[in-house]
Amino acid sequence: MMNFKRASRVSDLIKVEISDILLKRVRDPRIGPITITGVKLTDDLRLARIFFVEMGKDTCSDEVRAGLQKATGFLKRELGKRLQLRYIPEIVFVYDESFAYGSRIEKLLTEI
Repeated sequence: MMNFKRASRVSDLIKVEISDILLKRVRDPRIGPITITGVKLTDDLRLARIFFVEMGKDTCSDEVRAGLQKATGFLKRELGKRLQLRYIPEIVFVYDESFAYGSRIEKLLTEI
């Protein structure tokens, strides 16, 4: 039987819930179509770094960052309602640059 860290299980749960909340509940027009690519949670479950990417773009606009920053309190409150945790982690949104790097590599390979 494999042992998994609790932080990785909770981060998977947070990823699903944040994606659902952003899709169905957040009405901020600045937050367009984004994808949550991953969640890194500290071992003490106090800080969640949520990695995201804008669909169809290689960079992130400042409007999307501002919209996500503004919605952080709402997202934390909604997570508190959905998850049964003693403490809801602080949420920090981080743009995932790996997709831009992957598209650059793909572009270089097609040129070859």
